[in-house]
Amino acid sequence: MLNRLTKMALGIALPLALLAGGPAAAEIREHQLKFASANNKGHPQVTGMEKFAELVKDKSGGKIEIKLFPGGVLGGDVQTVSALQGGVIEMTVLNAGILAGNVKQFGAVDLPFLFNSGEEADKVMDGAFGTGLMGLLPDTGLVGLAYWELGFRNLTNNRHAVTSLDAIKGLKIRTIQSPIPIELFNSLGANAVPLPYTELYTALETGTVDGQENPAANILNAKFYEVQKYMTVTRHQYNPQIVLISKKFWDGLNDEEKAVLQAAATEARDYQRQVSRELDKKAIDEIKATGMQVDELSAEETQKFREAVKPMIEKFTAEIGSDTVNSLFKELNAVRGN
Repeated sequence: MLNRLTKMALGIALPLALLAGGPAAAEIREHQLKFASANNKGHPQVTGMEKFAELVKDKSGGKIEIKLFPGGVLGGDVQTVSALQGGVIEMTVLNAGILAGNVKQFGAVDLPFLFNSGEEADKVMDGAFGTGLMGLLPDTGLVGLAYWELGFRNLTNNRHAVTSLDAIKGLKIRTIQSPIPIELFNSLGANAVPLPYTELYTALETGTVDGQENPAANILNAKFYEVQKYMTVTRHQYNPQIVLISKKFWDGLNDEEKAVLQAAATEARDYQRQVSRELDKKAIDEIKATGMQVDELSAEETQKFREAVKPMIEKFTAEIGSDTVNSLFKELNAVRGN
């Protein structure tokens, strides 16, 4: 019996020693990973990637190198996910809702007017709901390491100021390549045009689309103010981002190497969210300084937007699965103390 308890104690102590960077850390082998993203250097997404690379280098004693490929140089998000599944690229970070094409339950995080704050989203995504979604990924050739933040999305266009629901009607608005954002803007009376982020600036410049919707940090980082005249602070959707690693690559790692990557992704998460929120506060003022007209929706108009998308939410609740959506709202209510 004592021998059995000793074995159990050793079984618990060994992983702790690995995470603490004990002697077993010597078992970490040399690896080089390609980490791709759509945003450009200077964006909070890429700042998080840079932090992650530093942490991995430190925690692995320099044995694991993360090579960063921002700016969509390895392709758009959907293309990059396919590359991860094939083991061609090792890592990416993107809007979690884009994964609805791989796992329908991820569509729940794209539902409009869902979260009231980033901190509220953190508790839901880091809790049982977000963890449960990650558990569905390995069957699709992907592994989730952490949720980072893109933030609350706002509308821009080049035709006229949008301060009412009626003003959005007829505008050609680029959306991400995911069903809910497409349906969202169509239900508001706009014409949704799904395009890869890497093609967006050119589409705005040439007039292929009238406008787009992204967090303020993206509008600033991608210089959309050069090709857009009007911005409306709608905060119509919050985007958690997910850090993904190829399951083909992950399965070839030992426990020590997995522990390094997981710990770095979690530590970089807290840093990245802080950077994202600080920049979001400053970005709108910087956008105004470029000469772009920035309007806020009134509470009355915001309520009209919410009413207009209710049928869409009901439709997608059925498609995503009522169990998933109910679980999300249950956790959200718990976070709010309801």
